[in-house]
Amino acid sequence: MASDRPLSRRIWKLAATLAYGRRRAHAYDWAPSLRIVPAAYGPERTIVFRNRVAGTLLPPSALSDLAGSDITIVGSGPSVRDSDLGALATRSTLLLNGAIALVPERIARPLGFVVEDERFVYRHFQTFMAGLDRSILCLFSVAVIRAVLEQDPEWLAERPVILIDNLLKPYGENRRDLAAVSRMPAVTVDAPSRSGVSLDPSLGVFQGGSVAVSALQFALFCRPRIVGFIGIDISNAALPRFYEKPGERVFSGVSEAEGRILGHIKLAKTVGEARGSAFVNYAPSSALQKIGIPYSNRLSVSH
Repeated sequence: MASDRPLSRRIWKLAATLAYGRRRAHAYDWAPSLRIVPAAYGPERTIVFRNRVAGTLLPPSALSDLAGSDITIVGSGPSVRDSDLGALATRSTLLLNGAIALVPERIARPLGFVVEDERFVYRHFQTFMAGLDRSILCLFSVAVIRAVLEQDPEWLAERPVILIDNLLKPYGENRRDLAAVSRMPAVTVDAPSRSGVSLDPSLGVFQGGSVAVSALQFALFCRPRIVGFIGIDISNAALPRFYEKPGERVFSGVSEAEGRILGHIKLAKTVGEARGSAFVNYAPSSALQKIGIPYSNRLSVSH
Protein backbone atom coordinates (compact mmCIF):
# COMPACT_ATOMS: atom_id res chain seq x y z
CA MET A 1 0.00 0.00 0.00
CA ALA A 2 1.55 3.29 -1.08
CA SER A 3 0.02 5.09 1.90
CA ASP A 4 2.26 3.05 4.23
CA ARG A 5 5.23 4.99 2.91
CA PRO A 6 5.92 8.58 3.97
CA LEU A 7 5.24 11.16 1.29
CA SER A 8 8.97 11.85 0.94
CA ARG A 9 9.60 8.20 0.08
CA ARG A 10 6.79 8.11 -2.46
CA ILE A 11 8.41 11.12 -4.12
CA TRP A 12 11.79 9.36 -4.14
CA LYS A 13 10.22 6.25 -5.67
CA LEU A 14 8.77 8.31 -8.51
CA ALA A 15 12.04 10.21 -8.95
CA ALA A 16 14.08 7.01 -9.23
CA THR A 17 11.72 5.63 -11.86
CA LEU A 18 11.83 8.84 -13.90
CA ALA A 19 15.59 9.26 -13.58
CA TYR A 20 16.73 5.70 -14.26
CA GLY A 21 13.85 3.93 -15.98
CA ARG A 22 13.15 0.25 -15.53
CA ARG A 23 16.83 -0.79 -15.61
CA ARG A 24 17.67 0.91 -12.31
CA ALA A 25 14.44 2.15 -10.74
CA HIS A 26 15.27 0.00 -7.72
CA ALA A 27 17.88 2.62 -6.78
CA TYR A 28 14.93 3.88 -4.76
CA ASP A 29 15.79 1.16 -2.22
CA TRP A 30 18.99 2.92 -1.18
CA ALA A 31 18.73 6.51 -2.46
CA PRO A 32 19.63 9.06 -1.34
CA SER A 33 21.25 8.24 1.99
CA LEU A 34 22.39 4.61 2.11
CA ARG A 35 25.65 3.09 0.89
CA ILE A 36 27.05 -0.40 1.37
CA VAL A 37 30.82 -0.63 0.99
CA PRO A 38 33.42 -3.38 1.45
CA ALA A 39 34.96 -3.54 4.92
CA ALA A 40 38.68 -3.01 5.34
CA TYR A 41 39.22 -6.77 5.57
CA GLY A 42 37.23 -10.00 5.65
CA PRO A 43 33.84 -10.81 4.09
CA GLU A 44 31.90 -8.18 6.04
CA ARG A 45 30.57 -4.98 4.50
CA THR A 46 30.01 -1.59 6.07
CA ILE A 47 26.65 0.19 6.16
CA VAL A 48 27.01 3.95 5.64
CA PHE A 49 24.00 6.18 6.24
CA ARG A 50 24.12 9.91 5.66
CA ASN A 51 27.91 9.63 5.39
CA ARG A 52 28.28 8.00 8.81
CA VAL A 53 29.07 4.37 9.57
CA ALA A 54 25.82 2.83 10.83
CA GLY A 55 26.56 -0.88 11.09
CA THR A 56 28.16 -3.99 9.61
CA LEU A 57 26.77 -6.62 7.26
CA LEU A 58 27.81 -10.19 7.97
CA PRO A 59 28.12 -12.93 5.34
CA PRO A 60 25.38 -15.60 5.13
CA SER A 61 27.70 -18.03 6.91
CA ALA A 62 26.82 -16.15 10.10
CA LEU A 63 23.41 -17.79 9.77
CA SER A 64 24.60 -21.29 8.87
CA ASP A 65 27.10 -21.23 11.75
CA LEU A 66 24.15 -20.86 14.18
CA ALA A 67 21.71 -23.22 12.46
CA GLY A 68 21.00 -26.74 13.63
CA SER A 69 19.55 -29.71 11.79
CA ASP A 70 16.00 -28.30 11.57
CA ILE A 71 14.82 -24.86 10.47
CA THR A 72 11.20 -23.72 10.75
CA ILE A 73 10.01 -20.66 8.87
CA VAL A 74 7.43 -18.87 11.02
CA GLY A 75 5.03 -16.41 9.45
CA SER A 76 2.21 -14.33 10.91
CA GLY A 77 -0.71 -16.36 9.60
CA PRO A 78 -3.70 -17.20 11.80
CA SER A 79 -2.47 -20.80 12.27
CA VAL A 80 0.21 -19.53 14.68
CA ARG A 81 -2.45 -18.77 17.30
CA ASP A 82 -3.29 -22.43 17.85
CA SER A 83 0.19 -23.91 17.57
CA ASP A 84 2.49 -25.30 20.26
CA LEU A 85 5.63 -23.41 19.31
CA GLY A 86 7.36 -24.65 22.45
CA ALA A 87 7.99 -27.88 20.55
CA LEU A 88 10.50 -26.05 18.32
CA ALA A 89 14.15 -26.14 19.27
CA THR A 90 16.08 -23.05 20.37
CA ARG A 91 17.66 -21.17 17.45
CA SER A 92 15.69 -23.18 14.89
CA THR A 93 13.18 -20.55 13.72
CA LEU A 94 13.30 -17.83 11.10
CA LEU A 95 10.67 -15.31 12.21
CA LEU A 96 9.08 -13.29 9.40
CA ASN A 97 7.89 -9.73 10.01
CA GLY A 98 5.41 -9.59 12.90
CA ALA A 99 6.25 -13.13 14.02
CA ILE A 100 9.00 -11.43 16.03
CA ALA A 101 6.19 -10.69 18.52
CA LEU A 102 6.48 -14.35 19.57
CA VAL A 103 9.77 -13.54 21.33
CA PRO A 104 10.33 -14.31 24.16
CA GLU A 105 7.00 -15.66 25.47
CA ARG A 106 6.42 -18.36 22.83
CA ILE A 107 9.83 -18.57 21.14
CA ALA A 108 12.66 -17.89 23.56
CA ARG A 109 15.49 -17.58 21.05
CA PRO A 110 15.01 -17.52 17.25
CA LEU A 111 17.61 -18.29 14.63
CA GLY A 112 16.85 -15.03 12.84
CA PHE A 113 14.39 -12.18 12.21
CA VAL A 114 13.59 -11.67 8.51
CA VAL A 115 12.08 -8.53 6.92
CA GLU A 116 12.28 -7.43 3.27
CA ASP A 117 9.33 -5.02 2.84
CA GLU A 118 10.06 -1.50 4.08
CA ARG A 119 6.36 -0.96 4.70
CA PHE A 120 6.58 -3.26 7.71
CA VAL A 121 9.14 -0.85 9.19
CA TYR A 122 6.94 2.18 8.60
CA ARG A 123 3.93 0.41 10.14
CA HIS A 124 5.55 -1.35 13.06
CA PHE A 125 9.00 -0.03 13.96
CA GLN A 126 8.01 1.19 17.41
CA THR A 127 5.84 -1.85 18.15
CA PHE A 128 8.11 -4.68 17.07
CA MET A 129 11.60 -3.37 16.36
CA ALA A 130 12.61 -0.44 18.54
CA GLY A 131 13.32 -2.53 21.65
CA LEU A 132 14.44 -5.73 19.94
CA ASP A 133 17.13 -7.78 21.70
CA ARG A 134 20.40 -6.64 20.11
CA SER A 135 21.76 -10.18 19.90
CA ILE A 136 19.06 -11.44 17.51
CA LEU A 137 20.41 -12.01 14.00
CA CYS A 138 18.55 -9.83 11.47
CA LEU A 139 18.12 -10.58 7.77
CA PHE A 140 17.09 -7.34 6.07
CA SER A 141 16.70 -6.10 2.50
CA VAL A 142 18.37 -2.92 1.26
CA ALA A 143 15.12 -0.96 1.54
CA VAL A 144 14.47 -2.23 5.07
CA ILE A 145 17.96 -1.24 6.21
CA ARG A 146 17.42 2.27 4.85
CA ALA A 147 13.95 2.55 6.40
CA VAL A 148 15.20 1.35 9.80
CA LEU A 149 17.99 3.91 9.79
CA GLU A 150 15.49 6.64 8.90
CA GLN A 151 13.68 5.73 12.12
CA ASP A 152 16.83 5.41 14.26
CA PRO A 153 20.32 5.97 12.77
CA GLU A 154 21.86 4.06 15.70
CA TRP A 155 19.61 1.00 15.56
CA LEU A 156 21.92 -1.24 13.53
CA ALA A 157 25.06 -0.45 15.54
CA GLU A 158 26.48 -3.58 17.17
CA ARG A 159 23.69 -5.75 15.77
CA PRO A 160 24.32 -8.85 13.63
CA VAL A 161 22.77 -8.16 10.21
CA ILE A 162 22.80 -10.13 6.95
CA LEU A 163 21.71 -8.54 3.67
CA ILE A 164 18.79 -9.94 1.67
CA ASP A 165 19.87 -8.75 -1.76
CA ASN A 166 17.47 -9.11 -4.68
CA LEU A 167 19.16 -11.26 -7.33
CA LEU A 168 17.16 -9.62 -10.13
CA LYS A 169 17.47 -6.07 -8.73
CA PRO A 170 20.79 -6.04 -6.90
CA TYR A 171 22.16 -3.25 -4.78
CA GLY A 172 24.25 -0.80 -6.81
CA GLU A 173 23.70 -2.57 -10.12
CA ASN A 174 21.27 -2.55 -13.03
CA ARG A 175 18.31 -4.90 -13.18
CA ARG A 176 19.13 -8.40 -14.43
CA ASP A 177 16.97 -10.63 -16.60
CA LEU A 178 16.06 -14.18 -15.71
CA ALA A 179 18.18 -15.69 -18.48
CA ALA A 180 21.30 -13.94 -17.19
CA VAL A 181 20.88 -15.07 -13.58
CA SER A 182 20.06 -18.64 -14.67
CA ARG A 183 23.70 -18.97 -15.74
CA MET A 184 25.02 -17.98 -12.31
CA PRO A 185 26.46 -20.63 -9.98
CA ALA A 186 24.13 -22.09 -7.34
CA VAL A 187 21.05 -20.71 -9.14
CA THR A 188 18.15 -22.79 -10.47
CA VAL A 189 15.44 -21.22 -12.64
CA ASP A 190 12.14 -22.52 -13.97
CA ALA A 191 11.59 -20.28 -16.98
CA PRO A 192 7.89 -21.06 -17.66
CA SER A 193 6.81 -20.05 -14.14
CA ARG A 194 9.56 -17.42 -13.79
CA SER A 195 10.48 -19.00 -10.47
CA GLY A 196 13.98 -19.27 -9.10
CA VAL A 197 16.11 -20.53 -6.23
CA SER A 198 19.51 -19.28 -5.13
CA LEU A 199 21.61 -21.50 -2.87
CA ASP A 200 24.17 -18.74 -2.41
CA PRO A 201 22.54 -15.73 -0.71
CA SER A 202 25.81 -13.81 -0.98
CA LEU A 203 24.94 -13.48 -4.69
CA GLY A 204 21.34 -12.58 -3.86
CA VAL A 205 18.01 -14.41 -3.62
CA PHE A 206 14.82 -14.47 -5.65
CA GLN A 207 12.06 -12.38 -4.12
CA GLY A 208 8.70 -13.87 -4.92
CA GLY A 209 5.60 -12.29 -3.42
CA SER A 210 6.34 -13.17 0.20
CA VAL A 211 9.33 -12.81 2.49
CA ALA A 212 8.91 -16.56 3.09
CA VAL A 213 10.43 -17.15 -0.37
CA SER A 214 13.61 -15.30 0.57
CA ALA A 215 13.78 -16.91 4.03
CA LEU A 216 13.48 -20.34 2.43
CA GLN A 217 16.55 -19.75 0.24
CA PHE A 218 18.57 -18.74 3.31
CA ALA A 219 17.30 -21.87 5.07
CA LEU A 220 18.39 -24.11 2.19
CA PHE A 221 21.83 -22.48 2.25
CA CYS A 222 22.19 -24.00 5.75
CA ARG A 223 21.43 -27.51 4.40
CA PRO A 224 18.94 -28.47 7.14
CA ARG A 225 17.56 -31.96 7.62
CA ILE A 226 14.00 -30.61 7.86
CA VAL A 227 12.51 -27.35 6.59
CA GLY A 228 9.24 -26.64 8.40
CA PHE A 229 6.55 -23.99 7.91
CA ILE A 230 4.03 -22.53 10.35
CA GLY A 231 2.00 -19.36 9.79
CA ILE A 232 2.70 -19.53 6.04
CA ASP A 233 -1.01 -20.04 5.41
CA ILE A 234 -1.32 -17.99 2.17
CA SER A 235 -4.86 -19.09 1.29
CA ASN A 236 -6.38 -17.38 4.35
CA ALA A 237 -4.20 -14.26 4.26
CA ALA A 238 -7.34 -12.11 4.27
CA LEU A 239 -7.91 -13.11 7.90
CA PRO A 240 -6.19 -11.17 10.72
CA ARG A 241 -2.58 -12.08 11.43
CA PHE A 242 -2.10 -13.83 14.76
CA TYR A 243 -1.06 -10.56 16.45
CA GLU A 244 -3.90 -8.47 14.95
CA LYS A 245 -7.40 -7.88 16.22
CA PRO A 246 -10.14 -7.81 13.55
CA GLY A 247 -10.35 -4.00 13.57
CA GLU A 248 -6.58 -3.68 13.17
CA ARG A 249 -6.38 -5.72 9.97
CA VAL A 250 -3.77 -4.38 7.52
CA PHE A 251 -4.09 -5.36 3.85
CA SER A 252 -1.88 -8.20 2.63
CA GLY A 253 -1.23 -8.99 -1.01
CA VAL A 254 -0.23 -12.58 -0.22
CA SER A 255 -3.50 -14.17 -1.33
CA GLU A 256 -3.33 -12.41 -4.70
CA ALA A 257 0.28 -13.57 -5.12
CA GLU A 258 -0.46 -17.20 -4.19
CA GLY A 259 0.49 -18.66 -7.57
CA ARG A 260 3.80 -16.79 -7.68
CA ILE A 261 4.69 -17.71 -4.08
CA LEU A 262 3.85 -21.38 -4.52
CA GLY A 263 5.83 -21.52 -7.78
CA HIS A 264 9.00 -20.38 -6.01
CA ILE A 265 8.45 -22.68 -3.02
CA LYS A 266 7.67 -25.68 -5.24
CA LEU A 267 10.95 -25.19 -7.11
CA ALA A 268 12.81 -24.73 -3.82
CA LYS A 269 11.27 -27.99 -2.58
CA THR A 270 12.61 -29.83 -5.64
CA VAL A 271 16.08 -28.35 -5.20
CA GLY A 272 16.11 -28.85 -1.43
CA GLU A 273 14.96 -32.46 -1.55
CA ALA A 274 17.71 -33.24 -4.07
CA ARG A 275 20.16 -31.98 -1.42
CA GLY A 276 18.65 -34.13 1.32
CA SER A 277 16.21 -31.71 3.01
CA ALA A 278 12.66 -32.82 3.85
CA PHE A 279 9.79 -30.31 3.76
CA VAL A 280 6.91 -30.31 6.25
CA ASN A 281 3.96 -27.99 6.89
CA TYR A 282 2.62 -27.54 10.42
CA ALA A 283 -0.52 -25.53 9.50
CA PRO A 284 -3.61 -27.60 8.64
CA SER A 285 -5.07 -24.86 6.42
CA SER A 286 -1.92 -23.89 4.52
CA ALA A 287 -1.88 -23.67 0.72
CA LEU A 288 1.52 -25.38 0.88
CA GLN A 289 -0.32 -28.70 0.75
CA LYS A 290 -1.23 -27.85 -2.86
CA ILE A 291 2.41 -28.28 -3.87
CA GLY A 292 2.98 -31.52 -2.01
CA ILE A 293 4.35 -30.28 1.30
CA PRO A 294 2.67 -32.67 3.74
CA TYR A 295 0.90 -31.62 6.92
CA SER A 296 2.26 -32.69 10.30
CA ASN A 297 0.35 -32.23 13.56
CA ARG A 298 3.61 -31.95 15.52
CA LEU A 299 2.76 -28.39 16.62
CA SER A 300 -0.93 -29.00 17.21
CA VAL A 301 -1.98 -28.11 20.76
CA SER A 302 -4.11 -31.27 20.87
CA HIS A 303 -1.27 -33.47 19.70
